[in-house]
Amino acid sequence: MLQLHKIREDKDTIINALKKRNIDAEPVLSAIIDLDEKRRAIQTELDNTLAKSNKLSKEIGMLFKSGKAKEATALKEQTADFKEASKQLGEELTATSSELQELLYQIPNVPHDSVPAGNSDEDNEEIFREGDIPKLEEGALPHWELAKKYDIIDFELGVKVTGAGFPIYKGKGARLQRALIAYFLDKNTEAGYTELQLPLVVNEASGYGTGQLPDKEGQMYHVQNDDLYLIPTAEVPITNIHRDDILPKESFPIKYTGYTPCFRREAGSYGAHVRGLNRLHQFDKVELVRIEHPDNSYKALDEMTEHVKNILRELRLPYRILRLCGGDLGFTAALTFDFEVFSTAQDRWLEISSVSNFETFQANRLKLRFKDENGKSQLAHTLNGSSLALPRVLAGLLENYQTKDGIKIPEVLVPYCGFDMIN
Repeated sequence: MLQLHKIREDKDTIINALKKRNIDAEPVLSAIIDLDEKRRAIQTELDNTLAKSNKLSKEIGMLFKSGKAKEATALKEQTADFKEASKQLGEELTATSSELQELLYQIPNVPHDSVPAGNSDEDNEEIFREGDIPKLEEGALPHWELAKKYDIIDFELGVKVTGAGFPIYKGKGARLQRALIAYFLDKNTEAGYTELQLPLVVNEASGYGTGQLPDKEGQMYHVQNDDLYLIPTAEVPITNIHRDDILPKESFPIKYTGYTPCFRREAGSYGAHVRGLNRLHQFDKVELVRIEHPDNSYKALDEMTEHVKNILRELRLPYRILRLCGGDLGFTAALTFDFEVFSTAQDRWLEISSVSNFETFQANRLKLRFKDENGKSQLAHTLNGSSLALPRVLAGLLENYQTKDGIKIPEVLVPYCGFDMIN
């Protein structure tokens, strides 16, 4: 959430920056400023009314002590008027503050200066590419056919048990999935990230804290009886650990990693591009979250990006990095780098990670602050990245490592799997 004082001070700058997202923010920012003026005026009137009421109450008390009960009783009638006025002003203040908050929730984060303008993923900027795309033998299969051939993932059985988008991993497929999770977590903890085991459901405050709520696209699963939400990513419970915290500046950097299943409704997703593991309602992901001093957050973003690059190098998967354009940038992000692995069998790039800096956007929602060297409270910066999302990594491994004799296992995963071939 954007800071209100920055909207007031830098309205035109924010309007111009949000044009990269193809948003005309002038009407809503003007409405926010008008509502804030109204809120301030109501607050001032309420404060004055309460001050007058308090002063009158003291006068009444003095009159009673002086034996002037008649005069005191006459003044008491005025206190009832002040109380009624205060009640009405309080209700108006609450309603105005709520309306202001809802408008603030509608404004996405301001893109970083380096974010290119653009309308869609076609306008994203490729900034790095590494790895050789393997040349597969004639008749190479996409991963959903390989999964069926070697009986390692059963999509139809998942439909029977739950529905489309909930595959069941079997035998060596399940072991490979478990191996990837352990490998990713080991790489992350070796890099100084503290591993967490996390709840898979969160409350409404947590959803608002990291920006998943309000859920404009209807992507979250809601447990209505308990008013809880299934997590779409471990970012939500991890980052909310520090909701409402004031941290000492010595605590930076704060680095967490966690494995969780993730749940997304993926409303409106259909077509060949979402076949197999390409788009699921439930999938596994290992997440990185960092909470940083503002002066260090972009250095931290570079470190996270290099960390993911090193994992992909060890897996020997061809990949590229995209700087997302304004039109494809997530609601809460100031800058995002997407990692994509090339699937030779599908002849397309598959997104496997997003690494993002949210600057103060989430921290303002979370009220996540730190004490600076002058003892003043400042908003921290939050970052997160996938390290990594398993379905498309697994799809890339199955397709790019297939041979006529079976599917080879990358050397770095063999100790985790206990086998070097699926056949």
